[in-house]
Amino acid sequence: MPTISLFYGIQIAMYFFDDKKDHVPHIHAKYQGQQASFSIVDGALLEGKFPVNKMRLVQAWIEIHRESLMADWDLASQGLHPLPIAPLQ
Repeated sequence: MPTISLFYGIQIAMYFFDDKKDHVPHIHAKYQGQQASFSIVDGALLEGKFPVNKMRLVQAWIEIHRESLMADWDLASQGLHPLPIAPLQ
């Protein structure tokens, strides 16, 4: 599970060959023991629980970096290491 970004204590990762969630491109976010999956396409919460204020940060980050996230999704779905993406500032 390569970490692709880290900001405000939120770890963002993408798993290799992780296309089980109806083949929806998504990321995994972790914050203080809580985990959630978010759609890259629209930022929707797919699975898990996340604090609302941190969820909004993740969704804003997805909006800003959607193109890079889709490129990373393509890499990870082929078993290749996704590239780091700038944190939310």
